[in-house]
Amino acid sequence: MYTSFFGLAEKPFTITPDPRYLYLSERHAEALAHLLYGIDDAGGFIQLTGEVGTGKTTLIRSLLAQLPAHADVALILNPRVTPEEFLRAICDELDIPLEPTQTGSVKDIVDVLNAFLLGAHARGRRVVVLIDEAQQLSVEVLEQVRLLTNLETATHKLLQIILVGQPELRDLLARNDLRQLAQRITGRYHLTPLSGAESAAYIRHRLSVAGATTDIFSERALTRVDRLAAGVPRLINVIADRALLGAYVAEKHQVTPALVRRAASEIRGGTESFTRMSRILLIVAGLAALVLASVSYRLVTHGISKPRAVIASVTDSARPIAAATKPSLPEFLVQHASATGGDAPFKTLFGLWGLSIHEGLSPCDDAAVAGYECVSKVGTFAELQRLNRPVILTLAMPDGMERQVVLSAWVHDEATLTVGDATFKASLPELSQYWFGEFVLLWHPPVHSGQLLKPGQRGAEIRWLRNALAVGTPTDNRSQSAIYDAALQRDVQVFQKAHHVDVDGIVGQETLLLLDARVAEPGTPVLTEGSH
Repeated sequence: MYTSFFGLAEKPFTITPDPRYLYLSERHAEALAHLLYGIDDAGGFIQLTGEVGTGKTTLIRSLLAQLPAHADVALILNPRVTPEEFLRAICDELDIPLEPTQTGSVKDIVDVLNAFLLGAHARGRRVVVLIDEAQQLSVEVLEQVRLLTNLETATHKLLQIILVGQPELRDLLARNDLRQLAQRITGRYHLTPLSGAESAAYIRHRLSVAGATTDIFSERALTRVDRLAAGVPRLINVIADRALLGAYVAEKHQVTPALVRRAASEIRGGTESFTRMSRILLIVAGLAALVLASVSYRLVTHGISKPRAVIASVTDSARPIAAATKPSLPEFLVQHASATGGDAPFKTLFGLWGLSIHEGLSPCDDAAVAGYECVSKVGTFAELQRLNRPVILTLAMPDGMERQVVLSAWVHDEATLTVGDATFKASLPELSQYWFGEFVLLWHPPVHSGQLLKPGQRGAEIRWLRNALAVGTPTDNRSQSAIYDAALQRDVQVFQKAHHVDVDGIVGQETLLLLDARVAEPGTPVLTEGSH
């Protein structure tokens, strides 16, 4: 629909895994290199994981397009099968004929498969089984997968297996009854979302492949797509595609941040139209009340004779609206608009920490001078609850404006929003109509900003890490050891798994934020008292 309007040969943001559109970020390039290397490796397993939409399937298609001439691949896309069905699927993919008498016995199928693999090895060919959505494999099929790696000569494994799946695959393979399989994994790689710069490059790349010759997305629009999609390629595609459609309908040849915001709102399926209409009705009712009150005032002050009953009915009809109706969140923010933009929200947030803003520096640069740090993220209510720190929320209003408010307290399902000297109590369902995940958090990093804590390191930071992990535990054993040893790494991994972050034993910003929330040093502002 919009392709000719923008001078495109085709739609650039379809979610089908077309290898032509593959954008190789640093992580994707490394992952593809690992997979290509694994095809010629000596056997075993390669594990590739990533969140939904991070480009795993597109990477697989690119791998298949770059296969070495001596490789044969059995691609398994439906892992919800029995062991017998799994083996038959491999044979079908490799064009291995099975006699009718050989299709009901696992042993018979394995014998046929083994004979094929020995022949392929003799011809100098490599055979690979690539399983997508491997987190859906049953334990029985995974055991059969492990047994396939026993097919070997005296010097070489006959089969290379690549498992591709969501992060749940890592949890599945960590099970005690699957430890023999996990021990055979020779390469692990995890795809992470794109960075802000990579998201912009990703969008430009896809537009270029589709034939774009101009910058269709403004720089601010690119930034907005990245923040709303959290760097996930599939979400970037969906939002960018809808934003292009919105620009086409509005007859604008460049996508703006407002169009991106509206696209994300439509994708979420919010009730913005209903909300806008309800706001209009409230405004109309309020204006009617003001008119009626004005009429009453004129009647009294100008001595115009009217029956008392008429005056009473006019004032009575106005009184409930003026006195009893609580303003909606958008109405409240319009009333305090001057405190919802610029440095004002930061001034409010910094005040909760006992900090002030000085002229000449941006608020976050000002905070850095005092040893604090601003963190901009896209998250959920659950993440805000885990972090347990006041944050600046970016809200999208029905009139298309963005307002920034400080989430200063959270009790049960009610949020306290602070705007300047005023506060507003909002239920989470009401707030979710206008908040799409963008927030800014202020914190005082317990270790040097940007530093990663890894096994083998030593120092005061490691001592802090040990004590932070001990807070709130039944034994609460504080330690003075300053060495990041294997036991500490296991403790970190347990904490990461419990808080749904990458279980890698490396303490980066995300894990540090959660640990800092757990420690909650005296004087640190929190959303919910007594929460860790």
